[in-house]
Amino acid sequence: MKIAGSQVTLSKLALPVLCMMAVVAASNVLVQHPVEAFGLQEVLTWGAFTYPLAFLVNDLTNRRFGPAVARQVVYVGFALAVLLSIVLATPRIALASGTAFLFGQLLDIGVFNRLRRMSWWQAPLAGSLFGSAVDTALFFSLAFAGDADMAFPVTYASTGITVPLWVGLAYFDFLVKMACALLALLPYGALMSRLKPWGAAPGTSR
Repeated sequence: MKIAGSQVTLSKLALPVLCMMAVVAASNVLVQHPVEAFGLQEVLTWGAFTYPLAFLVNDLTNRRFGPAVARQVVYVGFALAVLLSIVLATPRIALASGTAFLFGQLLDIGVFNRLRRMSWWQAPLAGSLFGSAVDTALFFSLAFAGDADMAFPVTYASTGITVPLWVGLAYFDFLVKMACALLALLPYGALMSRLKPWGAAPGTSR
């Protein structure tokens, strides 16, 4: 595969593909397990803490190899993750995860690429936030809407609002993803100097 005149080998893409597959598969399992500490079982699952890593992998791949290669990683990671998720989770969750993953990650790539020449933190942060919003809405609606176990009403004392359990989980899941998107700027910034950016002139680091 040749991108921007350079040879991108399968061996170079193996790491991001494997990381993407591992993150999605693990998140599909962990999203079925509520966080029971501090009484958070009705508002949060462990999957909220692992899934944002997919955006970090995606953004680093996009920075190093460009959007075309990043999309290829998303497609391959999507296929492998869905197949693995069918074994580790339910078929419905695997399908919902795959659909949400595909749309969310492709949106992340588009936003990142549009903003990649701006301040170093803007592209990964904006891409992760927009991608996470789409991903969360698609995943929770496709995976849990109409599920009797996830549809019983929950009233939140702080607001008095009553919503189905899955809607509350989606809301708090997105809040965690926003926090993780901010935290992910730390490893992204630390790795910038190690990854020559795609499309940059020789001797530049942006």
